[in-house]
Amino acid sequence: MRKWLAFTFFISLLLPALATAQSTFDGTWKFDLKTVQFPSKPDVYLLQDGIYNCKTCVPVIDIKADGQDQKVSGHPYYDTVSIKVVDDHSIEETDKKNGKTVATSKTLVSADGNTLTFEYSDSSNTNGDPVTGKGEETRLAKGPAGSHAISGSWRMSKMDALSENAIFVTFKVSGDSLTMTNQTGQSYTARLDGTEAPYNGDPGTTSVSVKKTGPSTIDETDKRNGKVISITSMTVSADGKSMTFAIEDKLHGTTAKFVAQKQ
Repeated sequence: MRKWLAFTFFISLLLPALATAQSTFDGTWKFDLKTVQFPSKPDVYLLQDGIYNCKTCVPVIDIKADGQDQKVSGHPYYDTVSIKVVDDHSIEETDKKNGKTVATSKTLVSADGNTLTFEYSDSSNTNGDPVTGKGEETRLAKGPAGSHAISGSWRMSKMDALSENAIFVTFKVSGDSLTMTNQTGQSYTARLDGTEAPYNGDPGTTSVSVKKTGPSTIDETDKRNGKVISITSMTVSADGKSMTFAIEDKLHGTTAKFVAQKQ
């Protein structure tokens, strides 16, 4: 349950013309949950014989499901994970970093086994109040015989709610640079020619570059320690009132899309 964002531009001698074109991106934008097109690639879990395995996590998580903190490596947002089996249809997860709780979630599978609902609180990449949300996934395939109900393949189908601090982003073009800020404490100021710049406030993103790819489209490329982790294409509508974000998640091999409205 993480991830999102985007921007960019190319500088020429026609500075006044560029400034006019870039101004369509300026302002605060609010993401519309009703427009989200979720990734088609499923999430795959297995909980059996006291072991929890998240096969589509990057890196994969494979730990005891005994309610105790288990060490994991390679995850910038947390270094231990605890999985508590509540009953045969529900679990609770607690993620910590340096001993501090950074995320909690509750997951429940419906009686018929076809719907997974979740709710969570996540402060692993915020510099203020945690992001909270709840949603649903739909079963694509069952887990092996004797496994917990959460086992199998699931596709995200609905995001019922997401806290206000996670659905606003602000952009500002000034001269040859673009500045992004949001309500969870992430920010950057990057030149509009594709030059890499620091990405601030997110332990999983270390640098960013932005570049114009069309009259009303800007691309943002995010990296972690030199490796591309996501590319987001942002396109402003002809009337300037909405912006479409198309996200390619390189880590998980997925794509998603949603629309934001100008405030």
